[in-house]
Amino acid sequence: MIRLAACFNAGIDVIEPCGFPFSVKALRRSAMDYADIADIARHISWEAFQAQRTGRLILMSTKAATPLWDFGFQDGDTIMMGRESAGVPSAVAQACDARLLIPMPGGGRSLNVAVSAGIALGEATRQLR
Repeated sequence: MIRLAACFNAGIDVIEPCGFPFSVKALRRSAMDYADIADIARHISWEAFQAQRTGRLILMSTKAATPLWDFGFQDGDTIMMGRESAGVPSAVAQACDARLLIPMPGGGRSLNVAVSAGIALGEATRQLR
Protein backbone atom coordinates (compact mmCIF):
# COMPACT_ATOMS: atom_id res chain seq x y z
CA MET A 1 0.00 0.00 0.00
CA ILE A 2 1.09 3.55 -0.52
CA ARG A 3 0.64 5.98 2.35
CA LEU A 4 0.33 9.67 1.39
CA ALA A 5 1.71 12.08 3.96
CA ALA A 6 2.31 15.79 4.31
CA CYS A 7 4.61 17.33 1.70
CA PHE A 8 3.82 14.40 -0.63
CA ASN A 9 6.09 11.93 1.08
CA ALA A 10 4.81 8.47 0.30
CA GLY A 11 5.49 5.48 2.50
CA ILE A 12 4.91 1.79 1.88
CA ASP A 13 2.86 -0.47 4.16
CA VAL A 14 3.24 -4.23 3.76
CA ILE A 15 0.51 -6.28 5.42
CA GLU A 16 1.33 -9.92 6.14
CA PRO A 17 0.76 -12.39 4.82
CA CYS A 18 1.46 -10.60 1.56
CA GLY A 19 1.02 -12.25 -1.82
CA PHE A 20 4.73 -12.30 -2.59
CA PRO A 21 7.95 -13.14 -0.75
CA PHE A 22 8.97 -9.89 0.94
CA SER A 23 12.40 -9.11 2.32
CA VAL A 24 14.52 -5.99 2.60
CA LYS A 25 17.18 -7.76 0.51
CA ALA A 26 14.69 -8.39 -2.32
CA LEU A 27 13.43 -4.82 -2.08
CA ARG A 28 16.97 -3.46 -2.31
CA ARG A 29 17.62 -5.60 -5.39
CA SER A 30 14.51 -4.36 -7.22
CA ALA A 31 14.34 -0.80 -5.87
CA MET A 32 18.03 -0.04 -6.29
CA ASP A 33 19.20 2.67 -3.87
CA TYR A 34 15.63 3.87 -3.18
CA ALA A 35 15.07 1.09 -0.62
CA ASP A 36 17.41 2.82 1.83
CA ILE A 37 15.36 6.02 1.82
CA ALA A 38 11.89 4.43 1.61
CA ASP A 39 9.58 4.66 4.62
CA ILE A 40 8.51 1.01 4.90
CA ALA A 41 6.17 -0.25 7.62
CA ARG A 42 5.42 -3.97 8.03
CA HIS A 43 2.24 -5.10 9.76
CA ILE A 44 1.80 -8.66 11.02
CA SER A 45 -1.87 -8.76 10.04
CA TRP A 46 -4.80 -6.82 8.61
CA GLU A 47 -6.05 -6.27 12.16
CA ALA A 48 -2.69 -4.84 13.25
CA PHE A 49 -2.70 -2.47 10.29
CA GLN A 50 -6.29 -1.37 10.97
CA ALA A 51 -5.50 -0.71 14.65
CA GLN A 52 -2.80 1.83 13.82
CA ARG A 53 -3.92 3.42 10.56
CA THR A 54 -5.16 6.97 10.24
CA GLY A 55 -6.81 8.68 7.30
CA ARG A 56 -8.91 7.16 4.57
CA LEU A 57 -8.20 3.80 2.95
CA ILE A 58 -8.59 3.94 -0.83
CA LEU A 59 -8.68 0.63 -2.72
CA MET A 60 -7.64 0.34 -6.35
CA SER A 61 -9.78 -2.42 -7.89
CA THR A 62 -10.95 -3.61 -11.29
CA LYS A 63 -14.32 -4.23 -9.58
CA ALA A 64 -14.79 -0.58 -8.54
CA ALA A 65 -17.26 1.79 -10.16
CA THR A 66 -15.56 5.17 -9.55
CA PRO A 67 -12.79 6.16 -11.99
CA LEU A 68 -9.53 7.31 -10.40
CA TRP A 69 -9.85 10.66 -12.21
CA ASP A 70 -13.20 11.44 -10.53
CA PHE A 71 -11.96 11.04 -6.96
CA GLY A 72 -10.61 13.79 -4.68
CA PHE A 73 -7.58 12.65 -2.69
CA GLN A 74 -6.77 14.08 0.74
CA ASP A 75 -3.51 14.36 2.62
CA GLY A 76 -3.17 11.26 4.79
CA ASP A 77 -4.98 8.89 2.40
CA THR A 78 -3.61 5.38 1.97
CA ILE A 79 -3.87 3.81 -1.48
CA MET A 80 -4.26 0.04 -1.24
CA MET A 81 -3.28 -2.35 -4.02
CA GLY A 82 -4.35 -6.00 -3.91
CA ARG A 83 -2.83 -9.04 -5.55
CA GLU A 84 -2.77 -8.92 -9.34
CA SER A 85 -4.46 -12.30 -9.58
CA ALA A 86 -7.16 -11.98 -6.91
CA GLY A 87 -7.34 -8.43 -5.56
CA VAL A 88 -8.17 -8.22 -1.84
CA PRO A 89 -10.55 -10.31 0.28
CA SER A 90 -14.15 -9.07 0.34
CA ALA A 91 -13.93 -8.05 4.01
CA VAL A 92 -10.90 -5.87 3.23
CA ALA A 93 -12.68 -4.24 0.27
CA GLN A 94 -15.69 -3.47 2.48
CA ALA A 95 -13.44 -1.81 5.10
CA CYS A 96 -12.15 0.71 2.55
CA ASP A 97 -13.50 4.25 2.44
CA ALA A 98 -13.47 4.32 -1.37
CA ARG A 99 -12.90 1.91 -4.24
CA LEU A 100 -11.43 3.25 -7.49
CA LEU A 101 -10.56 1.85 -10.88
CA ILE A 102 -8.28 2.92 -13.68
CA PRO A 103 -10.47 2.92 -16.81
CA MET A 104 -9.17 0.61 -19.55
CA PRO A 105 -10.44 1.93 -22.91
CA GLY A 106 -10.21 -0.67 -25.63
CA GLY A 107 -11.19 -3.63 -23.49
CA GLY A 108 -8.06 -4.32 -21.47
CA ARG A 109 -8.69 -6.24 -18.24
CA SER A 110 -6.15 -4.63 -15.92
CA LEU A 111 -2.67 -3.17 -15.55
CA ASN A 112 0.33 -4.52 -13.68
CA VAL A 113 0.08 -3.66 -9.95
CA ALA A 114 3.28 -1.57 -10.01
CA VAL A 115 2.04 0.43 -13.02
CA SER A 116 -1.36 0.91 -11.36
CA ALA A 117 0.29 2.07 -8.13
CA GLY A 118 2.39 4.56 -10.06
CA ILE A 119 -0.63 5.95 -11.88
CA ALA A 120 -2.65 6.26 -8.65
CA LEU A 121 0.23 7.89 -6.75
CA GLY A 122 0.84 10.25 -9.67
CA GLU A 123 -2.81 11.33 -9.72
CA ALA A 124 -2.92 11.79 -5.95
CA THR A 125 0.28 13.83 -6.04
CA ARG A 126 -1.04 15.94 -8.93
CA GLN A 127 -4.19 16.75 -6.97
CA LEU A 128 -2.41 17.52 -3.69
CA ARG A 129 0.51 19.55 -5.02
